[in-house]
Amino acid sequence: MNNILFVGEHPRTYDVRWHSHDHWELVYCTSGQGAFKFESGAVMNYRAGEAVAIPPNELHANSSQEGFTNIHLTIQNPSFPFRGSFLVSDDADHHLGIAFSQAKYYFSSDVRKRELVLAALGELISSYMIVYHSNREFSEPVDQIRTSIIQNYADPAYALDETIRQMPFNYDYLRKLFKKEMGVTPLEYMIRLRMKKAETMLTAMWTNEYSIAEVAEQCGFDDALYFSRVFKKNFGCSPSKFAKSDGKGRSNGPEKQNP
Repeated sequence: MNNILFVGEHPRTYDVRWHSHDHWELVYCTSGQGAFKFESGAVMNYRAGEAVAIPPNELHANSSQEGFTNIHLTIQNPSFPFRGSFLVSDDADHHLGIAFSQAKYYFSSDVRKRELVLAALGELISSYMIVYHSNREFSEPVDQIRTSIIQNYADPAYALDETIRQMPFNYDYLRKLFKKEMGVTPLEYMIRLRMKKAETMLTAMWTNEYSIAEVAEQCGFDDALYFSRVFKKNFGCSPSKFAKSDGKGRSNGPEKQNP
């Protein structure tokens, strides 16, 4: 989830032909302005300091009369609660632009274990895109559940179902509302966060002395065997094999979990 697969940069450019990608493409305009055209006929205008997110397999082209420069990246399974293309504007301190620039630097560098920084930047960029998306606000109950999960997902004692059932709404209604706004169920969202932390810890096991059981506990699992089953379902190999392979034994990243 949120794995950066490629980062590139366009110098002054006027036209990019029709194309699509197997994964989400995120494009941050560093200067100039232009317009994305989509196969549906929709047009999305953008300018410097704005970023466009385009979902997998969506045919699109990019053109500008004055020319544009940008940093573009492809990212695997970003945690977007949106299905279609969307536009965001950077904040006054250009945090999003800085994150894109850092991703460009680390993707091209030979820094040892650069994948750890890229994984963190993928998470950061995806979070910025969500936060800046048209100042979108989640409904109060969804935001309450989301905040609770973010604050407690790494605690093995955290009882997600109990938290939801204590809210003054029907349990099934809340679960459906959460999925409608976030794109995943509360349990799927929590598992994604736990698997992301497990991936980061196991990739960096060469820097620490944690056992698999200790990694499991720090990722919110009180049963190491269950943690191993969930991890293997998401990454295609056991946690120990993943760690021994230096993180290269993974499949295409976390898959969605069924509740």
